[in-house]
Amino acid sequence: MPVSPKAATPYKAKKGEEYMNPKQLDHFRAVMNEIKAGLGADIDRTVHTMQDEATVFADPNDRATQESDMSLELRNRDRERKLIKKIDEMLAKIDSGEYGYCDNCGIEIGLNRLEARPTATLCIDCKTLDEIRERQVAK
Repeated sequence: MPVSPKAATPYKAKKGEEYMNPKQLDHFRAVMNEIKAGLGADIDRTVHTMQDEATVFADPNDRATQESDMSLELRNRDRERKLIKKIDEMLAKIDSGEYGYCDNCGIEIGLNRLEARPTATLCIDCKTLDEIRERQVAK
């Protein structure tokens, strides 16, 4: 599932514009609130669907299929719940003035990266190094 909503228009920085100025912060706050609202609606819809479809099938194959579908749906919703938590953390960073800066080295993450992944906490260089380390440990 993509993190960035399709409806939001990417922010176009003006020449000489200060990084993470109030306009940019408002833009990213709106983007994340839109994502969060969409995820909340998906979670609510899943709860209602699961309650409506809670049937007991006589056929073990039908029951197994239903349980498998529910398990997959619950895993997806758990990922979305974690994303909502991450969005809440990013909204708190916006409020504290820390949003848009790398957690590792402190430099600007960059508008293009934040448009692609509004919940990014690392600049592209630190993220690349992090992924290289992950691959080396996985071997």
